[in-house]
This record gives sequence, C-alpha cells and structure tokens, in this order.
Amino acid sequence: MSEQAQPTFSIQRIYLKDMSLEQPNAPKILLEQGQPQVDVQLNLHGEPVQEGLYEVSVTATVTTKINDKVLFLVEAKQAGLFEIRNIPQEQLQPILAIACPQIVYPYLRATVADVINRTGFPPVHLTEVNFQAMYEAQMQQAGNGQAQA
Repeated sequence: MSEQAQPTFSIQRIYLKDMSLEQPNAPKILLEQGQPQVDVQLNLHGEPVQEGLYEVSVTATVTTKINDKVLFLVEAKQAGLFEIRNIPQEQLQPILAIACPQIVYPYLRATVADVINRTGFPPVHLTEVNFQAMYEAQMQQAGNGQAQA
C-alpha cells in the first residue's frame, strides 16, 4: 500500500524586494495647482527558486502627474517565498497566479501608501484586486490567441 504525500502550501517569508521613489520635477512641481492624475500598473511574476519553493512577486508602478508633468513615481515590488509541494501540476499555476498574489498584495498596498505618505502627499491607496478574475481573463485571452494562431 503506497502512501501518497500530503499537499503542502505554506508561506516561508513575505518581503519588500525593490522600492523606488522619484520626484523628478521637485520642488517647482509642488507649486503647481491642479488635480493630479494617477496611473497604476500592476505586474505579477512567479518562478521556482528550488524544488518545492517558489517566489511570487507583485509590482506596482504608481505615476502621478499634474499638467502632464510627473509629480512623483513610485515602484514597489513585494514578494513572497512559498513552499508548494505535492500539488497536481494543473493546480500549480492557479496557486501561483491567484492564491500567492492575494497573500502578498496587502503588504504591497501598505508599502505604497506609506512611501507616498512620507513624500508629504496624501497616500495613494491601491484598490482591491480580484486575482482570480485577472487569471481567468489571461487564460481566456491565451485561449483566444491559440485559437487564432
């Protein structure tokens, strides 16, 4: 009778991997009046570190402009190290693209709000993200791309 290994999913560590803040037009831009325009871009990345250990990172790039001049630019990459073992291969990608980013993202939100607050501006609070919907949209887009190829 063979014993099947138990599935394992655990957080090993959550950490800030990279942080950048730029205010290229300071101090003159601080004197300009107007409603800032905020653009937020998110990027996910996951890769194996060693057998059963994966790093998943979520990067947010926040660009804020007044009158087409950059007020500030913040880029933060928050990452997590996850132990994932004995999971069927077809379930691995959804875990890396949905479950892991959902764990990492709240830390990223806090980091971005904190660093922007330290610039003297009101913090930018990143909106909640439905990583499952994002993943499903990517899979549907990939499926459509393969159908057209």
